[in-house]
Amino acid sequence: MADNREYVTHPEELGTINISEDVVAAIAAGAAVEVEGVSGLVYGTNTNVHEMLSKKNISKGIKIDIGEDSVAIDVFIMVRFGCPIAEIARNVQDAVSAAIENMTELKTSCVNVHVGGVSFDKAE
Repeated sequence: MADNREYVTHPEELGTINISEDVVAAIAAGAAVEVEGVSGLVYGTNTNVHEMLSKKNISKGIKIDIGEDSVAIDVFIMVRFGCPIAEIARNVQDAVSAAIENMTELKTSCVNVHVGGVSFDKAE
C-alpha cells in the first residue's frame, strides 16, 4: 500500500483515489508559471542559493502541506522586472488554487507566494 505522506487520499463511493504529492506540485507549478509576469520558479529559501528551475524539476519550487481536508501550498517565484509584484502574487494565488481544485477536487487552505527575486530580460 502507498505511504500516505507521499499521496493525497481522496475517498470516493467505490473506493479511494490516491494522488501523488508530486502531481499536485506539478499542477501548482504549471499554473504558476503561466501567470503573466512570472519568469520562473526558484528553489531554496536563501537568496544566495536560489536557482532558476528547468522544466524538468520545476516542481521543486513548490512546497505542499497536506491537511485533513485541504492542501496548503507554498510557491517560490521570480518576477519579471517592471511588473507589479503584489498583483502577480495575487494572480498566482488565484491560478494555483483554481488549478488544484479543478483538477484534483482538493480544497486549498492557502497559497503562499514567496518572491525570490526579480529577473531582467537579456539585452538583444
